[in-house]
Amino acid sequence: MDKSIYVAMTGARAAMQSQAVIAHNLANANSTGFRAVRQSLESAPIQGVGLDSRVNALAQPESWDSSAGEYVLTGEALDIAVLGEGWIAVEDANGQEAYTRAGNLHLTSSGVLETAEGQVVLGLAGPVTLPAFSELTIKGDGQISVVPQGSTANNVAVVNTLKLVNPPNSELTRFEDGLFRLKDGSSAPADPLVRIASGQLEGSNVNTTGALVDMIAAARHYELHVRAMSNAEENDQVATSLMRMNG
Repeated sequence: MDKSIYVAMTGARAAMQSQAVIAHNLANANSTGFRAVRQSLESAPIQGVGLDSRVNALAQPESWDSSAGEYVLTGEALDIAVLGEGWIAVEDANGQEAYTRAGNLHLTSSGVLETAEGQVVLGLAGPVTLPAFSELTIKGDGQISVVPQGSTANNVAVVNTLKLVNPPNSELTRFEDGLFRLKDGSSAPADPLVRIASGQLEGSNVNTTGALVDMIAAARHYELHVRAMSNAEENDQVATSLMRMNG
């Protein structure tokens, strides 16, 4: 069989992987704090004795777009957005520390501060738990203060301070749950320079127009590779017929 079929096959597979990544980005175009996934391809000749093989397509490990999404004012006290670089520390379902940019927070019936996905928000003093309050303020450095329910307006109590971190992107890995974690499994130290704004949210940084164009291009690439596989199969059949005739 003509080995060109394997080149076309790896190209078609890479195009399908690109389509899956683009579809994932489009599905999260309205997700708060979402970072668009990136995938790159490279030519990967298989080297061996003699000349190198034909060049196959190889998908590289996924990365992400670190640019900020559009900031939207909500006026909600529990909505926060990280300004510039940085992350909000949360506790995942396994009790491990992870990081997110999604600042649409809410309180449980027991006063635990959580993300919209149910991860517990971490503070410098541990998981953030708030007492019943009549007024809530989250400052730019993450400090949370409340006026306890039944108290006067000047009776302000500092409850906790959000743990905000800013590890290098090269040390972070994105997981299927949408959270980011350090590659070595450790916890990043709090960074006092990270700033947030309350009453607003950071939207997804997915460029929907660009993603749709990329989806069309990936579909065309897939069709071209499938056509190349079909041509390789036809060539193989013709060659087999000629060999039989000569035999």
